[in-house]
Amino acid sequence: MKFFKYLPAAFLLLSMVACKPKPKAVDVPVVGFADAFEDATISQARTGFTDALKKNGFSEEKKTVQIEYSNAQGNIPTLGLIINHFISEKVDLLATCTTLATVAALQKTKEIPVFAMVSPVPERMKVLDASGKAPANLFGALEELNYIDTSFNIIPKLLKPKGAKLVIGMIYNQSEPQSTDALARIKGLADKQNITIVALPVNTSADAQLVTQSLLSKNIDAFFANPDNTVFASFETILKSCNEKNVPIFTSEAGLVKRGAVAAFGADIYQWGYQAGEQAAQYLKTHKTEGIKSELVKIRTRVYNPAAAKKYNITIPPNFQAVK
Repeated sequence: MKFFKYLPAAFLLLSMVACKPKPKAVDVPVVGFADAFEDATISQARTGFTDALKKNGFSEEKKTVQIEYSNAQGNIPTLGLIINHFISEKVDLLATCTTLATVAALQKTKEIPVFAMVSPVPERMKVLDASGKAPANLFGALEELNYIDTSFNIIPKLLKPKGAKLVIGMIYNQSEPQSTDALARIKGLADKQNITIVALPVNTSADAQLVTQSLLSKNIDAFFANPDNTVFASFETILKSCNEKNVPIFTSEAGLVKRGAVAAFGADIYQWGYQAGEQAAQYLKTHKTEGIKSELVKIRTRVYNPAAAKKYNITIPPNFQAVK
């Protein structure tokens, strides 16, 4: 995957000023869609979101909705500018993809409804108020960590360790709550199964290759791709390094299986966006939030990559579906 360089915040601001959105037609709602970074898997959420809007009568082609889309390319200051711009344009709702975008939106506005996707529950995002309540303007489809158990438990069932103990490697971003929380949970699971976890921190996608190579030097039996934005953005780099050392990758994200991981039990990213889009469409029909609340991802799948399974001579259970 080609990694896109960060867009300078000043350049983005100038672009927004110089290229204002086209004037909206009367009574046509405007959606501000903020994506945190560029990624082949994550982009499926945006497709699902817009498809759900279309199904419910909100189509850009038919001019029944206007969707303003901006991608921060992984730059947090730029992400803040994007959200501020949408707020200044008085969009009808914000759609946010991945945790960084959702948190940025919730920090910037308490009034505009935020329909989140590819984001964890409020506790994991650290957005609860002093009384322990989630933001009143948070909606969409969110994820908790319980699914990690099933995802991680796939590994010892499919692999035969080289030694007495199975050694699994991970990289994680210390600045991402869902990443550190997932690591803590996995360590707890590993302790119960005689599995050793070797984890190294990574700060940016640019560091992923060196950190992964360092991890591979520690004789790991498998790599577990953490639910982490940095892992998503640098997955092809991680995959190349692991394949060169004959170390299979497992994950909790179905989209990464299509990109080369062996197997996963996790959310379908397209359906994740679709679920958030259905909520957004419900809001656009009435401009009322009554009856709408954030909910957990509904569709999770067990998938495997036939080519990766063949490469590592791994027999996949019949209840797993091959990715195409």
